[in-house]
Amino acid sequence: MAVAVLSPTNLLKPRTERVIAALDVGTSRVAALIAMADGDNAPRVIGAGVRACNGVRRGLVADMERTETAIRAAMMQAEKAAGLQIESVLVNLSAGGLRSEIASVEIDIAGHRIAEDDMAALLAAGRQRIDGDIARAGRSTLHAEPTLYTVDGLDGVTNPRGFHADRLAVDIHVLTAATPPCRNLDLAVRNAHLGVESIVASGVACSAAVLNDEERELGVALVEIGAGITTVAVHGGGMLAGLASIAMGSGDITADIAATFATRRAAAERLKTLNGAATSSPRDNHDMIEVPPLDPDDGQEPRRVPRAELIAVIRARLDLLFGEVSDALNDLGFTGIAGRQVVITGGGAELRGLADFAQGALNRTVRIGRPRGLVGLPEAQAGAGFSTLAGLILHGSVSRVDLARNAIHLPGTTPEARTGLGRLFAMLKKQI
Repeated sequence: MAVAVLSPTNLLKPRTERVIAALDVGTSRVAALIAMADGDNAPRVIGAGVRACNGVRRGLVADMERTETAIRAAMMQAEKAAGLQIESVLVNLSAGGLRSEIASVEIDIAGHRIAEDDMAALLAAGRQRIDGDIARAGRSTLHAEPTLYTVDGLDGVTNPRGFHADRLAVDIHVLTAATPPCRNLDLAVRNAHLGVESIVASGVACSAAVLNDEERELGVALVEIGAGITTVAVHGGGMLAGLASIAMGSGDITADIAATFATRRAAAERLKTLNGAATSSPRDNHDMIEVPPLDPDDGQEPRRVPRAELIAVIRARLDLLFGEVSDALNDLGFTGIAGRQVVITGGGAELRGLADFAQGALNRTVRIGRPRGLVGLPEAQAGAGFSTLAGLILHGSVSRVDLARNAIHLPGTTPEARTGLGRLFAMLKKQI
């Protein structure tokens, strides 16, 4: 596969207006969005589609045929609304053992002023470094973006062009996933007669839709609660600094309700949506709700139970989930003053009282994040459950230096990469 010459100049050229299509392939549904973007103004949504999906488990394709069918139906609905046919899409990946690392690369400048040729040489060295690690492991590189530069030992330089220096270095933030899930997702989309422009980590896409620049600069953790996967993405110093995924989501709450009250999953989901909450009040002990039987054809009547019992089941699962989230935040170094702000999004964020519950569970300031930055986003897709979908459009509308954007690679984990990640967190904490 031919690879274009990597140059900051040609990678950051403004784009003319073009069509961007995105697919959010989730555990419970597939959502599609089509937008027009010119690189300067907010992307304009021209088509959207949603279909239930039973072919994905914990964010991974488990039934190829069902997933293909859902993808095709969602995109056809969006294409009909937009009045055009889509050839390729950006698609998200939320599972597959996502791993965040830092690869450090350094070159000799010999004392002259740093020019575009030097920047291109540094990026080429970074690409070669990543490719060298790729040959020794079985993972796919989703993103490889330069973060902070170092000029003669001076850390935290955002734009080294024009500096006189002997040595120029860069830390490259690399996000990887296990290769089989990437290939299965790619195959499901292609079998639906669509090309894959890029596979984007859900945490990266979601962050683009719900976080503002000041939050990224000061330090913020984004927690996306999907049906089967919860993604935790930590930001600081204006950039993504770490990412982790948890094999638990809002679908587990639904399953707990169905098992506890012996009812169907569809009925349990309805109970959670209409009557469920993450916080309780004394009145919940007196408010009665109807629980449909597991088999309505056997003559059983619906049972009536206090709403407090439903909330107790929900809170028990939330205790487990936010215990995992807290552990993930600590593992990612999201502590101290720089680790006080948390934004929760995803379909699970729609549960009433969740922000208050999370604030107590995490002992941090919490807000609910909903997608923004798009023009003409339909009301049905404006909720927190569609943050990743909107983020895919925003991610694809911005030109960026990404050493993995044009191909899929298989990098390994090196001691140097782990050390680089530690250096980045230490640097971010100093800046904050």
